[in-house]
Amino acid sequence: MEVLTWVIEQEDIGKRIDIFVAEETEEGISRSRVQKMAEQGYLKVHERAVKSNYKLRKGDMVSFCIPQATPVEIVPENMDLDIVYEDEDVIVVNKPQGMVVHPAPGHMTGTLVNGLLYHCKGNLSGINGVQRPGIVHRIDKDTSGILMAAKNDKAHQSLAMQLAEHSIERKYHAVVFHRLKQERGTISEPIGRNPKDRKKMAVTQKNSRHAITHYTVLEALGNYTYIQAQLETGRTHQIRVHMSFIGHPLLGDMVYGPKKQPFSLSGQVLHAKVLGFVHPATKKYMEFEVPLPQYFIKLLEKLRMGM
Repeated sequence: MEVLTWVIEQEDIGKRIDIFVAEETEEGISRSRVQKMAEQGYLKVHERAVKSNYKLRKGDMVSFCIPQATPVEIVPENMDLDIVYEDEDVIVVNKPQGMVVHPAPGHMTGTLVNGLLYHCKGNLSGINGVQRPGIVHRIDKDTSGILMAAKNDKAHQSLAMQLAEHSIERKYHAVVFHRLKQERGTISEPIGRNPKDRKKMAVTQKNSRHAITHYTVLEALGNYTYIQAQLETGRTHQIRVHMSFIGHPLLGDMVYGPKKQPFSLSGQVLHAKVLGFVHPATKKYMEFEVPLPQYFIKLLEKLRMGM
């Protein structure tokens, strides 16, 4: 069974839970199906089943269980994980480009979750279900960098609440097409499913959510720009969508950028470099930074040489 979870923010207060879930599910589940599944107890708030007409409140922990026809066992795998920090509550990992975060159809092995299950001996939070144990937030397969996982439900709830409150520090480094006119700026545009392609996100007013990205130019590199992007919110593909929206798509991004890409890259040049949060148990602020990966460093060297 797959379990999707959300912590309700200000903008969703008062919305019917069936409408909210139908809009938020990546699988594109219809509202009528959500209603039927609510009748069967698959829709919960703070782990208690609710009816489909439940009105959302700020801070609600919503969970939506999607039963699988055939239960899939996630196999622990011995991997060489780049562990940045670990204790009995949280684990912080530097994910390489090309690694999927959690199992999904077509990617049932070799994911970060497979490696975490082996390393943590199964001690991961269960809030997100058997498919996504420990996973509080994700980064895309072709995005490299730092992310955290929770080892127990209490830690998971604390970190999820911090994400909902936008108090977690997340800074990314990226290379975008063209020179930015301003040294720094803020993109405040709502993001939702692309009405013409449900697999993609877009800046849209329809069924969207508030999204804010702050960017700073680090270096001008010919017809490209090396930037730092800081997330105030955390929507799916947020940096990629926002930078494309203002005419500066990420280099290597085949989804939101040009179909013809230079430099034979394996995906968007985007690296999660800094992550900061309040520890769920000690309540102390912790911040971690990971170096740029080799693919990123080599690209910068090429651009600096004018290649």
